[in-house]
Amino acid sequence: MAIDRTAAPHLFRALRNPNYRLFFAGQGISLVGTWTTRLAASWLVYRLTDSALLLGLVGFFGQIPTLILAPFAGVFIDRWNRRSVLLVTQSLSMMQSLALAALTLSGRITVADVMMLQALQGGVNAFDTPARQAFVVEMVEDRADLANAIALNSSLVNGSRMIGPAVGGALTAAVGEGWCFLADGLSYIAVMGSLLAMTVNRAARRRHSQPVFEAMKHGFEYVAHFPPVRSGLLLVALVSMLGMPYQVLMPVMASEVFGGGPNTLGILMMTTGVGALAGTLYLAWRHTVVGLGTKIAQATLTFGVALVIFASTDRLWVALVILPIAGAGFIIALAATNTVVQTLVPEHLRGRVMAFYTMAFLGTAPIGSLIAGVAAERIGAPRTIMMGGVACAIAGAWFYSSLPTLRDIVHPIYAERGLLVMPDADSGSKTL
Repeated sequence: MAIDRTAAPHLFRALRNPNYRLFFAGQGISLVGTWTTRLAASWLVYRLTDSALLLGLVGFFGQIPTLILAPFAGVFIDRWNRRSVLLVTQSLSMMQSLALAALTLSGRITVADVMMLQALQGGVNAFDTPARQAFVVEMVEDRADLANAIALNSSLVNGSRMIGPAVGGALTAAVGEGWCFLADGLSYIAVMGSLLAMTVNRAARRRHSQPVFEAMKHGFEYVAHFPPVRSGLLLVALVSMLGMPYQVLMPVMASEVFGGGPNTLGILMMTTGVGALAGTLYLAWRHTVVGLGTKIAQATLTFGVALVIFASTDRLWVALVILPIAGAGFIIALAATNTVVQTLVPEHLRGRVMAFYTMAFLGTAPIGSLIAGVAAERIGAPRTIMMGGVACAIAGAWFYSSLPTLRDIVHPIYAERGLLVMPDADSGSKTL
């Protein structure tokens, strides 16, 4: 199908692809429900237990299956039809949210129920997240639009992150957590409808006679022995494990530090989403992948410093100023790394490599959540968040110091693939 190059502004150029437009619309509705549920689930656990440790434990159970299952999932995502995988995972996610709603609205919900259902969702995410990342390439017909599509995906997540918590906080305060879970369950209808409406090339995938463990080992060896991908995924893992737990501890900050309730929690999460949305729109606006390595290092350092400042204040207005900066730094670091990895990885390894990205992003987070929960019980949530911020700042400085070596490897690959277009004014002549 021919694509009209003048039909959309530069910022939204990936939306010229019909399948991507459908996906974008369906995901937009569903993700608002997802963020509504995340806030409601956190507040529900904190309301039932008044425990930072159990908040961390629930986060651990919700994401540890991703760490365990993602390497296996990546092998099958390289073999199966990715749209079919997404239809199954979205259906299972819908059932998980509806189960949470039924238990909560009937008054029978327990923390053990939440942990079990979150663990089931973590298992689903092990397949859903890398399949969704890899499927972007199939939805975008022009490879030049790939970086923009990845950035718009992130903007979608963070736009919904801005709306969802506000809706969740208001709904939780007005009618309780159960209605948030119900709304989320129904929102999956939109994304499943968009997937079914797509016209997807059904070209047969190559038959793989390679055993699963051998195929998984092949993917791991690529990641382990290719420094640009290895360094990027290591940075994502460090930021997710040491920095992202501030979100798990946000109910404690909202209640004990800022003296608020679910509405305050919703506002704090919403302002983080504002910054994250701005960060992803910046990435979508960029003309090229050239110079993204420097942006990754700068964003990671910014995220770490912002967390230190957030943890140091007990004034709500200061938190509302600094959290957008933290959100922008966090999402630029992760989305830009995603873009670099996607532009470098060979197609036959894409599912496996994106599964390792999912492990780095979501799989390490439960370890951080558990550590943060234990630490917060002993030294308090603010000090725990501050220590994570310092660690992220150090990680950003380390990545910056490794850039000259990584550029030497990336430059010939980008040259071969025709990606060395005129760089943005702020990226100079640096490849990465």
